[in-house]
Amino acid sequence: MLEPNNVQKTALKITSWVGSPVSIVFHTILFIISFGLSFAGYIAFDRMLLVLTTIVSLEAIYLSIFIQMTINYTTESIEEVAEDIEEIQEDVEEIQEDVDEIQEDVDELQEDVEDISEDVEEMSEEDAADEKAEEAQQKTLSDIQSDLRKLMQDIEKLQNK
Repeated sequence: MLEPNNVQKTALKITSWVGSPVSIVFHTILFIISFGLSFAGYIAFDRMLLVLTTIVSLEAIYLSIFIQMTINYTTESIEEVAEDIEEIQEDVEEIQEDVDEIQEDVDELQEDVEDISEDVEEMSEEDAADEKAEEAQQKTLSDIQSDLRKLMQDIEKLQNK
């Protein structure tokens, strides 16, 4: 953030003070005292108005300068903030692009997972079919062995007779 120089700090303090309730009270008391001194006879009314008008005019001139300095400083600060916002916006856009790319990668991975799942299911089905075929082969082999035993027994019976 823009750091104000000493003159700008002074201008900021003065404009801050002028816009405060203390300033209103101070100026009101100053005007009451000025008119009170004039009515009490300590100073001529014309002279009091001349001095008061001169003081207020000088104050107005300096205040307008300080206010303009404060506006200039604030404008510079706002411009810096606007630049920061633009940079942040660019960063957000870059992050959004990265998120979009990541989402595409996730979608591709999801498709790959689905393909693998389908392959696993097919392999499981093939394995199940292979297992059924193996079971059928085992049953056939078992039946053949059983028939062979019976045949051997029959042959032994025939040989013994």
